[in-house]
Amino acid sequence: MQINNQSRDVFYVSDGTAITCETLGHVVLGQFPFIPNEKAFPFVETPDKVADVVKEIETSYQRNGVKPLVFFSIVLPDVRELLLKAPAFSYDVLASIVQRVKDDTQMEPQPKLQRSRSVGKDSDTYFDRIAAIEYTLAHDDGITLKGLEEADIILLGVSRSGKTPTSLYMAMQFGLRVVNYPFIAEDISLMRLLPEFEIHRHKLFGLTINPERLTEIRENRLSGSEYASTEQCKLELDTVEALFRREAIPYINTSSLSVEEITTRIMEKAGMKRRLF
Repeated sequence: MQINNQSRDVFYVSDGTAITCETLGHVVLGQFPFIPNEKAFPFVETPDKVADVVKEIETSYQRNGVKPLVFFSIVLPDVRELLLKAPAFSYDVLASIVQRVKDDTQMEPQPKLQRSRSVGKDSDTYFDRIAAIEYTLAHDDGITLKGLEEADIILLGVSRSGKTPTSLYMAMQFGLRVVNYPFIAEDISLMRLLPEFEIHRHKLFGLTINPERLTEIRENRLSGSEYASTEQCKLELDTVEALFRREAIPYINTSSLSVEEITTRIMEKAGMKRRLF
């Protein structure tokens, strides 16, 4: 059998959000040269739901002639066993760690569905995260500069430098209230900070990007425009980076970084505590 080394079907299956499976899967698959064709299946909590997943796995196997990779986290034994019967290479992302903790602590684990973390005693943190997401969406792309005193961090940068996806990731993953502001033409020409930001200097953090990468991103949005031209991109970036240096605003280059890496570096440089949900 000839295996296609260029791509491989990959499934993330969980009785929760599947975010843990995806995160660990991305770390692992990043070590291999093939392109993953990924699909996530969250909240697979019943035999009926897992049966649908198994059908998709079987279809993948029949279509490609090679078993897909399945990263999973399933608590309920009957659902787990049904999934393991599928024609796939399956990896329980928590099993080995749970077993080692059990051995080291001499305590029996008490499995529960992952999404139960969002209710009960953790409901306050759950609703804090929802409030953070709502705040971040309301302050996306300079929509409003009201309520900056509630922000945990304020991201600054030129248009399309990665502010919005980073803001939303920080809100969803860590419950942070994030404002992001794109420098507009007036800001570029005056090369100054808005007065609203002056009293919040300790919250400011800059994002920059290589001119070539910015041109590529903008071309995908507005091909052939001055906005996407190499000259305009370079002018904006040079001006904004000079502003960051002059105003002593910490900043990072996002060109080759994932949103997870961008967030981690921002939080590390800003001395922010990680609050996972």
